Amino acid sequence: MEQFQRLGLSQNVLHAIEQLGYETPTEIQAQAIPHLLGGERDFIGLAQTGTGKTAAFGLPLLERLDPSKRHVQALVLAPTRELGQQIAQQIELFAKYDEGIQTTAVYGGANIATQISQLRKPCQVVIATPGRLIDLAKRKAIALDQIECVVLDEADEMLNMGFKEELDTILAMTPDSKRTWLFSATMPKEIRRLVKHYMTDPIEVRIDPKTAVNDQIEHRYALVRNVDKAEALTRFMDLNQELFAVVFCRTKRETQELAEGLMKKGYRADALHGDLSQPQRDRVMKRFKLKHLQVLIATDVAARGIDVQDVTHVFHFNLPNDNAYYTHRSGRTARAGKKGVSIAFISRREKAIISRMAGALSIDFTPISIPDSKAIASARLDHWAQVVIEREENEGLPMDLWFAMKEWFEGVSKDALLNRLVSLELSKLHVTRGKDLNWTEDDSGRTSNYKTGRSAGRSGGRTPGRAYGRPTEKRQRQTRSENDKQNRPSKKKFNQRTPFTPQDDGDLRYSRRTRSDGRSSAQPKVREEAPFAKFKKKKKGDK
Repeated sequence: MEQFQRLGLSQNVLHAIEQLGYETPTEIQAQAIPHLLGGERDFIGLAQTGTGKTAAFGLPLLERLDPSKRHVQALVLAPTRELGQQIAQQIELFAKYDEGIQTTAVYGGANIATQISQLRKPCQVVIATPGRLIDLAKRKAIALDQIECVVLDEADEMLNMGFKEELDTILAMTPDSKRTWLFSATMPKEIRRLVKHYMTDPIEVRIDPKTAVNDQIEHRYALVRNVDKAEALTRFMDLNQELFAVVFCRTKRETQELAEGLMKKGYRADALHGDLSQPQRDRVMKRFKLKHLQVLIATDVAARGIDVQDVTHVFHFNLPNDNAYYTHRSGRTARAGKKGVSIAFISRREKAIISRMAGALSIDFTPISIPDSKAIASARLDHWAQVVIEREENEGLPMDLWFAMKEWFEGVSKDALLNRLVSLELSKLHVTRGKDLNWTEDDSGRTSNYKTGRSAGRSGGRTPGRAYGRPTEKRQRQTRSENDKQNRPSKKKFNQRTPFTPQDDGDLRYSRRTRSDGRSSAQPKVREEAPFAKFKKKKKGDK
C-alpha cells in the first residue's frame, strides 16, 4: 500500500482499497491519479481495457467531491449497462468510509420511473449510458448545469456504438467550466474531434499496450475447423471439471446458438448479448457469479464490465477484430493475482494473425491439441480417484450395513474390486470411437480411439455442421435437389393429372403438376423423412 499512499489519497480511500485487496497501482493508475487529484486541466488516458482505469479515475473523483452538496457533481458516461453497473459498484466500494457520498447508475432496459425516483434523492455521482441520460434530461429528471467533472470511459467504444450525437448533446448541456477526463483504448479521429471541441489543453497519458497484458495469463491457440469448434469447446469442458469460463463470439446470433446447443447437451451454459432485456441480463450474470453456470457465452460489447472472480479460462470462439479486444477478453481471467488460460480457436489462415498479435502485445502463444476422448476419460478417472482418496472415512455408518457389505466383498481381491469399480465408472462415459478435431497440415479426417457420450463425456453423437450438427445452407440445397430427383415422376406420369393426398404429419413443400389446360401449377408435396440423409447419385445408364 505504500505506493498508493505516495499518490496522495486520503486515509478513508486507502482503507477502502486495502480491504479490496489493492496492493500496487497499475501503470495507468500510477500516472493518472496524481494529475487528477490536484490538477485543474482536462485529462486524456489512453490504455487498454482491463488495466484498472476505473480506479484510475474513480479514486481521485471521490477526493474532489463535497458531501455537503446535495446536487450531482460528477457524471461518468459508459457505453454499456454492464460497464455502468460495474463502475457504480466499484465507486460505492471505494467510498465505503466517505459518509455522505451517494452514487446512482442509470441505463437503458431498466424501469425509468424507478431511476427518476432515485435521482430525486441526494446524489453526488451519476453513472449513465448516453441514451438513457438524454431521456432523463428531457424529462427534467436530472440537471447537468452544475456538473463539475465529466468522465468519458471507453470513449472509443461509445463512438463505435453510434453515440456520437448523444455525446455532443450531453457535453453541450454541461458547464464550460467543468473538468473532462477521457479514457480510451485508441485515439481515432472522432475522439480527436471531441478533444478539440470540448477539452482545453488536456494532459495526455499513454500506456504502451505491451505493458498492459497480464503476465499471469497463459496464451494458447488450437487449430480447428469452424464446424468442429462447438465440439472442441465441449471437449475442453469435459477435460477439466473445475473449468469456469467466458466464451467470446462475434455475433449475437452465434452467441445464442452456441449457448442453446450447449444447454441441449446438458451443459451449464447461457448467453449474454444485446438482444436480452435488462432483467434477463441481470439473471444470467447472477447465475454466472454464483457459479450456477460453468460457461458464459458473450459478445464483446455485452461483456464490457464483467468482473467475476475465479474465471479459469477464456475461449475465443472467433478471433477479435483488433488487439484491444483480445486484451479485454483475456483480462476476464487471472484477476486478483490468480493465474488463467486464454485459448483461441483458429483456422490455418489465422496463424498469421496470431503471430502479428503476439508481436504487437509481446506475448507468447503456445499451440495446443484438442483433447481426444481417451484423454478426457483418463482425466475424468483421475478426478474420480482423487475424490475417492480425499474422502474421509465415515465412522458413523450403521454397523449392520457395514458388516453386510464386508460379507458381500469378502471373497473379492483388492485388484479385482478396483478393476470392477474402474470399469463401472468408465462405462458411464460411453467410450466409443470419435473424430480427431485437430486440424493439421496432413489432416484427412482421422478418428481417435475413444469418444465420450453425454452421460459423462458430453461430446458424442452429432453430425458436424455450422453449429451443433446443423447442416449448412449449401448442404440443405443439395439435399433438397437430391430429394426432388428421387421423387420426381417420370415424363409419362408427369403429364397426367394425379390427385393430391397429403399425409397427416408430413412437412409440406411445393412441386409442380400439370393442370387440365396443359399449364403447370404448384401442388404441395410431402417431403421425405431424414432430410439430411445422403443419396447415392445415379450413374449414366442406370434406370
